Amino acid sequence: MKDLLLYIARSLVDHPDDVTVTEVQNADELTLELRVAPDDMGKVIGRQGRIAKEIRTVMRSYAQRTGVKVSVDIVD
Repeated sequence: MKDLLLYIARSLVDHPDDVTVTEVQNADELTLELRVAPDDMGKVIGRQGRIAKEIRTVMRSYAQRTGVKVSVDIVD
């Protein structure tokens, strides 16, 4: 799942080497923390959060097929 999020984020930004994803396992949910360069933050979030919302939708859809509950946090 981490690889899918890395692929999506790196495709959107100008500085793909600065993209990192950290997995945090909670009791019943996997949280993926996405970090990008400050200049690329707007490209990952999008206008009114549309791109971020779609990234979360894709990740939830993939997670549902694997039987895992996942959430994506975009961190400064």
